[in-house]
Amino acid sequence: MRKRLLSAIWKYGLGLGLLSYVIWSNWAPSSGQGLQAVVQRHFIEGEPIQTGPLVLALVIYLAGVLLTFVRWYILVRAQELPFTLSNAMRLGSIGLFFSTFLPGSVGGDIIKAAFIAREQSRRTVAVATVMIDRAVGLWGLCLLVALLGTIFWTGGMLEADVAQTLQSIVMGSIMICVISAGVWILLGFLPEWRAQRFAGRLTKIPKLGHSAAEFWRAVWMYRRKEASIILALLLSLVGHVGFVLTFYFSALTVFTADQIPSLSTHFMIVPIGMAIQAGFPAPGGRRWGRVRFRGTLQFG
Repeated sequence: MRKRLLSAIWKYGLGLGLLSYVIWSNWAPSSGQGLQAVVQRHFIEGEPIQTGPLVLALVIYLAGVLLTFVRWYILVRAQELPFTLSNAMRLGSIGLFFSTFLPGSVGGDIIKAAFIAREQSRRTVAVATVMIDRAVGLWGLCLLVALLGTIFWTGGMLEADVAQTLQSIVMGSIMICVISAGVWILLGFLPEWRAQRFAGRLTKIPKLGHSAAEFWRAVWMYRRKEASIILALLLSLVGHVGFVLTFYFSALTVFTADQIPSLSTHFMIVPIGMAIQAGFPAPGGRRWGRVRFRGTLQFG
């Protein structure tokens, strides 16, 4: 009990400490476009915010979140588990809520996995759907950066002052996509009997054997049902585009377009922050990576 309490204090203290650092480092930068100017303009002088971009950001964000729920629903049904779209919305909303307050954005995934496992007889497979959903989401991020980054790079649309950094991000994303796609393709050449024999070997692992074998069978079934994975990946791409636009329009609520990174730069830096969010040990982990990474490029 004491260890859990100290761990919670450390994680929430880390989150508050880094939030304070982000605010301090971007409060009054040399560019004069920091948070102090925003507070002065909108809270002291009373200048109204741009409600149009704010409403648009809210609508796009809601659509993106709903797409993630539908994506998970497709992945669960691919395992032939009894599951409805309303269940996906219900459990997905619970996971989203806890992702906001638990350390790291995967904290909500743990809660979601626990809930769906309680409602299914094939519990290991049910938990595997949450893990595969996370993997598809992260792979979609890399694919989005690789595709759009290549287009922006060849078209000369990368901002000159951060072009080298953005080019490195694009190259890294392309490498991840190529390697992971190669592994996925090679997995397709594995014959059925070898896959089942491997599952049989996994069952011999003490204590964890049955769960490991069930997880492997779930992965193997996904490899055989390529249509479901492709559809989930397409939904992931569309959803991530929505999240990038949400971040961009949210910035336009209090800044003008010439005061923030371009839309093409947002498509490079926001996905990286969304990837960092998964393991960041602070409440609402998804925001820390994006805010810190974007603040570095915006305010220097």
